[in-house]
Amino acid sequence: MTLHRQQLDIDHIIPLKLNGKDEQSNFALTFSSANRSKQASDLQLARILHRYEKIRKRLEAEDRSPNLNDLLVQAGGAKYSLAFVQENGRVRYSLAEVGDTTIVDVPYYTDKLSGMEYFFANLAIEYLFHDDIINPRTIGSNINKLTEEFYSGNPQLHVSLAWVDLTGASTSPVKIFDGQHKAAAQILLGVKAIPVRIFINPDRDKLILTNFKAGTTLRQVAFDKSVQRHLGNTLYQDRVVRYQHDYNLAPDDISFSERDLVSYFRGESREMKRYILDAVRDGVTHNPDNRLTEFIDFGGRGKEKPLSYSSIEKTFYSFFVHQDVLETPISYRLEEGKNPRDLEKQQITELMNLIADELFINKFDLELGTNQIENKLQKGEHIALEHLRAYRMSKEEIMYNWLKILQKVLYNFFITTGTMADENKLFQTEFPEQLWINLRNTIHNLSTLPIWVDTGMSATIFGGKQNNQYWEKIFATGSTPQGVRVLSEPINILTIAKE
Repeated sequence: MTLHRQQLDIDHIIPLKLNGKDEQSNFALTFSSANRSKQASDLQLARILHRYEKIRKRLEAEDRSPNLNDLLVQAGGAKYSLAFVQENGRVRYSLAEVGDTTIVDVPYYTDKLSGMEYFFANLAIEYLFHDDIINPRTIGSNINKLTEEFYSGNPQLHVSLAWVDLTGASTSPVKIFDGQHKAAAQILLGVKAIPVRIFINPDRDKLILTNFKAGTTLRQVAFDKSVQRHLGNTLYQDRVVRYQHDYNLAPDDISFSERDLVSYFRGESREMKRYILDAVRDGVTHNPDNRLTEFIDFGGRGKEKPLSYSSIEKTFYSFFVHQDVLETPISYRLEEGKNPRDLEKQQITELMNLIADELFINKFDLELGTNQIENKLQKGEHIALEHLRAYRMSKEEIMYNWLKILQKVLYNFFITTGTMADENKLFQTEFPEQLWINLRNTIHNLSTLPIWVDTGMSATIFGGKQNNQYWEKIFATGSTPQGVRVLSEPINILTIAKE
């Protein structure tokens, strides 16, 4: 310790932000470099993740990444086959090898559609193995976040899937083929028994095919962003109800602010802010009057619709939704129809409708979609010019820049009319009719630029994905960063908004 005293820190074992106590029992001596690496993480969690990192680095020497089997073996698992007796609709087994001679007797079930039999068990890791045939995937980088979730006391929502082969034998290894990340996170945290749904004598080819489809054609992955926003909205509504209950407020009493909610739920203040913003985004996305949603691909992988939900998040919601919580009561000017958040949602929706009317409705062919449009042009195929215009203007890097122009038109209108408006809250200020006219004119004038229907540019300007700065340069100067003239003149904020 004397030799290293200049490299030592004293830090909290459980961080203060996680309700750790600022007292001697919660202090630990750490190396400064390790302490900086863990940042504000719980020290015990940081140690667990560090152990996993050591396993990962060790396996790099074998030119591979960890899988569930590596963690099972490291934790003393994957040792024994399990003896079963299957009869009269029941399965019996014992974990005698680990000192538990109790006879476990559970029912088994038959899947009505596949005909496969299965039962549920909570098995010691000594009896669990990883099936690297059905599931050859290694453990991904999200294991850290999943481990942190379980460490924080959040439950595992889905059990792992496994199978046993009892044909011609009464013993079998229990092989996990799905849910390996959940099982791996539990094992890292020291859990010695894992809940599993176990298929009995399954058709392995069918399991392999099913697992393959889940990862390819069906793409059964984590929730997409739009679903996350919807869940966030649900959580926001739940917090509102809890706040009302705790303060003995009537169900229709919303005389408190977003800031009040964040302060009250201070243990999850960051999450609470996200829920509030999710509620705004979700309110626009799922507004039944929103005509643009017909042209948004919420899965993000389709070839039919011109807009991805990810692009909507990076543009509309990033530019036009105020990103901080409000101090005014949620009920502020609600009955007048001038509540800031309601105005924000309504006016973003109306802007989306203007764009849908001008660019997409009766213009973009959903059957033709977005697949290989520029390549088809280069091959001489006919593409309707209205479809081509909508397709090109909906590319994320292009839409990003022309929506920025709309944002400037908005702000310029408020300045020239002498209206005091916060640049970060433009959509929380009611738009007069003339501003809506200016916005419609701007969208129309942008859409009539010849560049969008110039088929000769399919192999050059539109031949590959450009970045935001590329199109910012074009709109600002009329030329590409390489000096190629593509617009007759730069975009002028004053003239673009005129008829």
